[in-house]
Amino acid sequence: MREIHQEIMEYFLLYGIIFFSNGNFSIWSAENFPLHWAIIGLIHPRHQETGRFLINIDFDALNPLEQRIHAVLKEHSETTSTIRITEAAELCDCSVSKISKFAKKLGFANYKQYLDFLYERETVESSKPSEILRLQHFLQNFDQRKVEEVGEMIAASKKLVLLGYGPSLLCAQYFEYKLKTCTNKVCIAAPDDLTATTMTDEDTLLLIFTVTGTFKSFEGTYKEAKRKGGKVAIIVEEYNPTVVTHCDKVFCLTQEAQSSDLKPYEKTRTLFFIFMEEVIRHLMKKA
Repeated sequence: MREIHQEIMEYFLLYGIIFFSNGNFSIWSAENFPLHWAIIGLIHPRHQETGRFLINIDFDALNPLEQRIHAVLKEHSETTSTIRITEAAELCDCSVSKISKFAKKLGFANYKQYLDFLYERETVESSKPSEILRLQHFLQNFDQRKVEEVGEMIAASKKLVLLGYGPSLLCAQYFEYKLKTCTNKVCIAAPDDLTATTMTDEDTLLLIFTVTGTFKSFEGTYKEAKRKGGKVAIIVEEYNPTVVTHCDKVFCLTQEAQSSDLKPYEKTRTLFFIFMEEVIRHLMKKA
């Protein structure tokens, strides 16, 4: 467990944490960051000896109805070999949808995974890595050349416009602050493509942040920015070949996608912060 978290914690302690809540973000430094928040997974008692990494389970997040659902299912599991989701809904006098949401609120990918926990069964390994392992793989294969290339593009431009949607916009706003204060670069975070292209000219680098590249097409944004003489680069977390034609340069951070059960706005932006903090450190050294 310690080995899994070591590299992640080094970045947490070095950079601090950006914590998102209800559409807002807070900056936690190494001094005031609650260390236990970094423990992203649990070790089930049955697997403590092997150190098998499972999942984050937060019973405190449940409301009284959901706590009753768990109590009913836990008691029923002691006398049956399995509980179908329709049966669970009948036992708890609620809808199948409610049971499914209950399992996901606890931190499970689906109801079946909750059942595996309830019956203390070996869970089937997911075809996609858990988030903590995904981050570990990212750090182990970190490409410093990408950092230097993005840094050179930013340094060569007189003006930098950052574009993102939803949580990615909050990331862009944070990077705007860091770039302004640490590099004296003229930098503006744009809330939409119209604002971004309006502020773009021949001296501008338009830097777009997107986790999947599927929430919104950047084709029109790219064409308008090029018409005005600007350069466009996209930093995308998950590999998506469709964004290649919508920019001058694309930087894909990882080949490992987050869970397909998550909507784009539900996915983490941790890789953005790790990567861009390195870019900013690179620019500060060159200044």
